[in-house]
Amino acid sequence: MDFNVKKLASGAGLFFTRAVQYTEEKLGQAEKTELDAHLENLMSRADCTKNWTEKIYRQTEVLLQPNPIDHTGARIEEFLYEKFDMKAPSRVTNAELLGLYMEDAAQEFGAGTPYGSTLLKVGECEKRLGAVEKEFIQTSAISLLTPLRNFLEGDWRTISKERRLLENLRLDLDACKARLKKAKLAEAKTVCEGD
Repeated sequence: MDFNVKKLASGAGLFFTRAVQYTEEKLGQAEKTELDAHLENLMSRADCTKNWTEKIYRQTEVLLQPNPIDHTGARIEEFLYEKFDMKAPSRVTNAELLGLYMEDAAQEFGAGTPYGSTLLKVGECEKRLGAVEKEFIQTSAISLLTPLRNFLEGDWRTISKERRLLENLRLDLDACKARLKKAKLAEAKTVCEGD
């Protein structure tokens, strides 16, 4: 118990020191150690990459599934299939469904009639469009969304963690420099007063 209290007190003291240093830097009362220009450039590029990746990821999801509320049950079902390592059943797209309706209507009206033959041709095209749409959605999810999600959930978290660690260490360094400077000033003052 005693060890945990000491550790807690030490952590609180460190947090307070960092907070004081950060506040004094923002108020212009303390010096801030500047990071390497190359590192600053990398950090700004990482921020830019993250922001654009999030925007592209969200917009691609909207493009692939314009109204997710319509497909909420399907998404839950796909999630469960994915968790159980099973292949989800193939779903009929809206274009494929329209094509099937058109072909059924063409059969009802008769393929020999102008209306029926037109419905048959357009229905065939709609079914092909639906199949291509389905392939596009699957390919986009695998080739584009998965790498973007991996970056945001994996690499970006690592970058953020390392950045916070670097910032905390920089604050600790600057706080130590400030204490050293104050100690040297106090020592010089006592030497001057002693003379």
